[in-house]
Amino acid sequence: MNVLDSWVDLWKYFYMLIAISLIMIRLIRFSDIERWKNIGRWVLVYGRRKTGKSFFIRNFIDYDSYFFVSRNREIFIDYEKLSYEAFVREVFRLLSESKVVVIDEIQRLPQEFFDRLHNFGVKGNLIAVSSTIWVAKSLLGGRSPLLGLFSEFNFQLIDEADILRNLIQIIDDPRKLVEYAVFLREPWLVPLFEKAADFMSALASNIRFSIPALVGEIFLEEDRTFTSVYEGILKAVANGKRVSTEITNTLFSLKLIPMQNPSLVHPYLKILTQIGLLDKVKVYGKRKYYYYHTSPLTDLYYYADSKYGISERDVPEDQMRKILELKIPFYVEHFFAKLLARTFGLWREILVTREFEVDIALTDFKRLKVVGEVKWKNYIDRREINDIEDVLSKFNCKRMLIVPEEDVIEKFPEKVEVWDVHRIIKELLL
Repeated sequence: MNVLDSWVDLWKYFYMLIAISLIMIRLIRFSDIERWKNIGRWVLVYGRRKTGKSFFIRNFIDYDSYFFVSRNREIFIDYEKLSYEAFVREVFRLLSESKVVVIDEIQRLPQEFFDRLHNFGVKGNLIAVSSTIWVAKSLLGGRSPLLGLFSEFNFQLIDEADILRNLIQIIDDPRKLVEYAVFLREPWLVPLFEKAADFMSALASNIRFSIPALVGEIFLEEDRTFTSVYEGILKAVANGKRVSTEITNTLFSLKLIPMQNPSLVHPYLKILTQIGLLDKVKVYGKRKYYYYHTSPLTDLYYYADSKYGISERDVPEDQMRKILELKIPFYVEHFFAKLLARTFGLWREILVTREFEVDIALTDFKRLKVVGEVKWKNYIDRREINDIEDVLSKFNCKRMLIVPEEDVIEKFPEKVEVWDVHRIIKELLL
């Protein structure tokens, strides 16, 4: 290598550092900040692991003292370890002085502490951070000493509108904007986005070990064992089995349950929904529900594992990228369904008949208010536009066709509004 080559490499490295620094992002959860304005003096923040609960409180909420409880019940304030007795004295002293106190992973504390909270009464401002199932049992349980003391703050993946508001500052391409937003609702992916030369390829090639670790951590925090039945359900849902009967049939065929009875599966589905791994969506006009992975990333992993066994063997990066590209339109469809439901203030449901299935169905209680189709492709010909218009015209409500950009359609439908990414951003986000 000559001197010129070394200088070229140095400058390449320098510009690479500049590029990385330019895309470093700090995601702001606008809707959660707004929701925070309506909380009570004592609030319990709960949700799935790795959704950014602790980060949100540390960076966007004013507090006086922050306590963290480890899995072995060691208690820390900043980097200093406290005895349990010193922790209790300090917490109640601060609350008596009307300070704002945060206790992260409060569910790890002994029952005696919760009895003391009950006897103490609501004084000062207490922010407790916890897992989901513990909240259902301890906060809402009929015999809980905490019942009625806390207001609830359910902390989920980053809101669809919020992630778009953050990313429009750094991503110009409308297709990339939405596709990246779909996955960056998982805040733990931000460092990968900041550093990877090709985010989507890096995403596809990093799920083999990261997703099993994440799911295992979620179950560990909820004090549950990740059994083969749970894994079978996650694979079945990722493989397109949406209703409990289909999931039951799949589990029975794999000999994971002793009988072909959905009542054996319902408790597992309830747990997976409670801990934030599955979404439960009502079918319009029926007493029936569809199940989906809450996170596209877990869906991608379990789909790839059920089809190609990626948990047992290496899969070339190019093949994983093809699997991802196959699934992206499905993830984008659900992203827009959730985005529109929240921005319009409507219920998201599933509209299915024997003849067709509509991508987006939004209701105001029992009234259908919006129907829509999402076509995430480079070209939509005249025939497909006519078919979409024929189906959506059956419903007397707002009709939408969502596309990346207007120029991908061969003709504009007469009875259906065309919404591309630019229009969505302009009319719903800005």
